[in-house]
Amino acid sequence: MHVQSASEPHTHAHYYRLALILGALTAIGPLAIDMYLPALPTIAREFGTAASVVQGSLAAYFIGIAIGQAFYGPLSDRFGRKPSLYLGLALFMIASIGCARAESVDALIAFRFLQALGGCAPIVIPRAVVRDHFDQAGSVRMLSMLMLVMGLGPILAPLIGGQLLVYFGWRAVFWLLTAYAAIWLTVVAFLLPESLPASRRLRQPISDVLAVYWRLARDRKFMGHALSGAFIFSGLLAYISGSPVVFIELFHVPPERFGVYFGINACGIIAASQINRWLVGRVETQRIVRTVLVVAMTAGLFLVVDAYSGFGGFAGILIPLFCYIACHGFVLPNTTALAMSSHGRVAGSASALLGTFQFVGGAIAGSVIGAFANGTPVPMAAVIAGCGASAFLANRLVTITPSVGTRSSA
Repeated sequence: MHVQSASEPHTHAHYYRLALILGALTAIGPLAIDMYLPALPTIAREFGTAASVVQGSLAAYFIGIAIGQAFYGPLSDRFGRKPSLYLGLALFMIASIGCARAESVDALIAFRFLQALGGCAPIVIPRAVVRDHFDQAGSVRMLSMLMLVMGLGPILAPLIGGQLLVYFGWRAVFWLLTAYAAIWLTVVAFLLPESLPASRRLRQPISDVLAVYWRLARDRKFMGHALSGAFIFSGLLAYISGSPVVFIELFHVPPERFGVYFGINACGIIAASQINRWLVGRVETQRIVRTVLVVAMTAGLFLVVDAYSGFGGFAGILIPLFCYIACHGFVLPNTTALAMSSHGRVAGSASALLGTFQFVGGAIAGSVIGAFANGTPVPMAAVIAGCGASAFLANRLVTITPSVGTRSSA
C-alpha cells in the first residue's frame, strides 16, 4: 500500500504539474542527443570529415554528462535544487548557441562537451526532487510518469531534427534547443517549488562529499541496482550512437524518415514505463527487474545473431532492438528507486552517481562501436548484447550478496 510522505504533493493538480515540469526537464537530455542524429552524415560532409569523427561529438556529450553529474549532486544537496538547475540550464543555453555557430568539427565537439556539462543538471536534479517528495513505491510511480513525459523526446526529436535539417539546416537544431532550455528555465523559476529546505541541506567539505561517494560505492545493494540500470542504459546509448550509420548508411533509410523508426522504439519505452507504473504494488519491484533483464539479455542475443547472419534483413535488426529498448522503461525507474531508497539524506549525490555510471558506460559503448566499425551492424549489436548480459550479471549482486555499505536514513 502506498504511504504518502510528508512532503508529497497533496492534490492531483500539483502531482501532475510536478510530473510535467520534471519530465520536460529530464527530456532535455534525449532532445540534445537525439535531435541532431539525422544530421550526423550531413555535418560530416559539411566539415569534410568522416562520420566516425562527427560521432565524436556524441561521445563528447556522453563524457561531459558523466563528469558533470558528479558535481551537480553535491551542489544541489548543499545549495538547493533550484539554484543548481539555474546554473545548468544557463550553461546549456550558452553552449547550444556555440554549437549553432560552430565553424569546425573540433569546435562542435568542444561546445557539445560544455552543453553536456549544463545538461547534467536537468538529469540529476529531477531524480533528487522525486526522492525529496516520495517513498520508494511513490518514487517508482513518479519516475514512470517522468518517462511518459520525457519519452516524447525520443519520438519527436529525430522527426523534428530531420525536418529542420531538410528545411533550415542542422544548425537550426541547436537554436531550437536554446529556446527549449530558456522556456523551462523560466518555468522552473516561477512554477517549481524548492523541494530541499535550508534545514535539510548538507554543508560538506570536499572530503565529506568524497566519503559519501565511497560509502555509496561500498553499498552492494546500491551498486547492484545502479550497475543494472547503467548497463541497460549504456545499451540504449549504444543504439543511439550506432543507429544513424546502421539505419541511414547501411540500410539506406532517408534522414527525414529516420525519426519514424526511432520513434517506434521510443513508444516501446513509454508503453513499458506505464505498464511498470501499473505493476507497482502488485508485483515485487526486484522481481520485475529480474524478469525483464532476462528478456533484455535474450533480445541482445537475437540481435547479434541477426546482425551477423543477415537473417531477416532490416526487420531482423528492428524487432530485437525494439524488445531490448522497451526493457529500459521497466528497468530504469525500478533500479533508480531501489538504489536511492535508503539514501534520502544524500539523494542528490546518489542520483549523481547513478547518472555518472550510466553515461560513463554510454561513452565507452559508443567509443567501442566507433573503434570496431566495419560496415556492418555487428559492432552495435555486439555492444548492446554485452550490455544486456552485464546488466543481468550486475543484478545478481543484489540477490546473492547482502548490502554492506553504511546507509543514510530516508
